[in-house]
Amino acid sequence: MSTIHDIPTPALLLDIEVLEGNLRRMSERCNDLGVRLRPHVKTHKCVEIGMAQRAFGAHGITVSTLAEGRAFADAGFDDITWAFPVVLGRLQEAVDLADRVSLGVVVDSTKSAEALIATGAPFRVWLKIDCGYGRAGLDPGTSAPHEIAQRVLEGGLELAGILSHSGDAYRADSRDDMVRISELERSTMADVAEALAAGGTPVADVSVGSTPSMSAYRTLQGMTEVRPGNYALHDYTQVLLGSCDVGECAATVLTSVVSSSRDRGTSVVDAGALALSLDPGPAHLGRRSFGEILDEGTPAKVRRNARLTSLSQEHGIVSRALDVGTLLRVLPNHSCLTVACFDGFFVVEGDEILDTWRILRQR
Repeated sequence: MSTIHDIPTPALLLDIEVLEGNLRRMSERCNDLGVRLRPHVKTHKCVEIGMAQRAFGAHGITVSTLAEGRAFADAGFDDITWAFPVVLGRLQEAVDLADRVSLGVVVDSTKSAEALIATGAPFRVWLKIDCGYGRAGLDPGTSAPHEIAQRVLEGGLELAGILSHSGDAYRADSRDDMVRISELERSTMADVAEALAAGGTPVADVSVGSTPSMSAYRTLQGMTEVRPGNYALHDYTQVLLGSCDVGECAATVLTSVVSSSRDRGTSVVDAGALALSLDPGPAHLGRRSFGEILDEGTPAKVRRNARLTSLSQEHGIVSRALDVGTLLRVLPNHSCLTVACFDGFFVVEGDEILDTWRILRQR
């Protein structure tokens, strides 16, 4: 049987036992909180992982792009939410996908709602609500959610519900702060749903969540669905945020030392920005590297005497002189961006390679 010592680097490794543990725990968490799980597959872009999530009880999937939606539709997934504000220049692509699957789309403007109505396609429309992240979404304290909801219904489309993304959970500086942010999202969405119902427009579903917020919710009363994505793989950002332990991170990058200098006290590896991305992790928590190197003797721990301090396109600089040819496993700061750098996973158990799974990263 092949091992990680038999493959060219850089390579993306997926620990199957860790993956399955992550999927099982999130399924149990959703059951405990009384919500459906609609995982965001942008993290892994992999049909096999999507099927595993479905086997662990997921209801439908979430995608970021229509290309992701088409790829998973080709694999038999037929309940898809495109959780990105509708791109007007891609409406025909959305129409074509809606003819194949049950497609949920997201709006936070009257113009987008009108454009969807004009297509005559059977979209399920989600209203995007801003619960404090500040990136996109309707102001929950205004009449806009009610007005756009009414227009969606008048236009003959299905109002799927209201949706938010607690991306500001990534800005939390403590577990108490994480709990506060998560509860703010939940209570804001519950208030919007109640206001819509009081105004004569009840919503069937309320969809929330991110991986860090899922570790912090104490209740999801009033919510029906959550959409975490990163939980399948985790990464070092999630470790720093307290969402998981190092041993719960399923994806690592295998890289080789290609140059070493005892004088400089550094090494060069063949994993640069096009293998690990340039995401520095949560800088507000004192992050100072571009990836943590796992301890060779204890893979569930990171090395404290060597880390990646700099990346260029294909080079990575390690803060220690290591022998040329040494293999290192790097825990990335952001697994979603790291996955998007590779064409496939080497599925491993320990050092043994069990399979290869394709990553559908077309755009």
